[in-house]
Amino acid sequence: MHKLRNNIMIHPPFDSNSASRRPDGVNGCRYSTGYYLQLIKQGAEARVYRGRFLGKAAIIKERFPKRYRHPTLDDKLTHRRTAQEVRSILRCRKAGISAPVVYFVDYTSNSIFLEEIEDSVTVRDYINSVLCSGENAEKLIDLANCIGQILSKMHNEDVIHGDLTTSNMLLRDSAKTGCQSLVLIDFGLSYISALPEDKGVDLYVLEKAFLSTHPNTEHVFEALLKSYTTSSKKSLPVIKKLNEVRLRGRKRSMVG
Repeated sequence: MHKLRNNIMIHPPFDSNSASRRPDGVNGCRYSTGYYLQLIKQGAEARVYRGRFLGKAAIIKERFPKRYRHPTLDDKLTHRRTAQEVRSILRCRKAGISAPVVYFVDYTSNSIFLEEIEDSVTVRDYINSVLCSGENAEKLIDLANCIGQILSKMHNEDVIHGDLTTSNMLLRDSAKTGCQSLVLIDFGLSYISALPEDKGVDLYVLEKAFLSTHPNTEHVFEALLKSYTTSSKKSLPVIKKLNEVRLRGRKRSMVG
């Protein structure tokens, strides 16, 4: 029998007619279902696969054991991190923030089966294409306003993303840069916190990543912060902490 817990299906079988078999010439990995998933990325924490779940295009994120940790401790930490990621995604979606649908969570293998946002482009690639093409860069201001509004809403829900970069934001349709097209992804380092300090650090991580990835876009990021500030009554303590974190960062740079 299929069980539902917090709108997540626990322990359902794969549909053998729709599970993805390994295509010719594709390096894949046989999953516990006996079907093949295509490995698309491996990081320090997890492997990411592309496949299908009950007929739907899916992204599967599998956290693997850390051999240098005691097995009991590793199981506990990995389970907690998986649960935190799912909790953050669900909290965002409940607040109306676009994030991938969680299809299924397997806590035995610490795997999360997520909606694949098909025909999308990363915000990083979109910004670079606008800058390289010589298009009117002012169109990026509208995008920055949307990002600011969405991050403000996320922080109002006390969700700390932990890895905010323009690579972890998708546009469903690159021809439309409205807020409904923007999707936040990769909540692997996320957690729940109401502290302005944590939210300020979240913005600082984005600022460093944004300006290093997209040089000479300081005015775009300033528009993002302005939108963030005006979108929430809780933003002033966060911006204050952001400025403090910036100052600490400069001091570390001077000391070396």
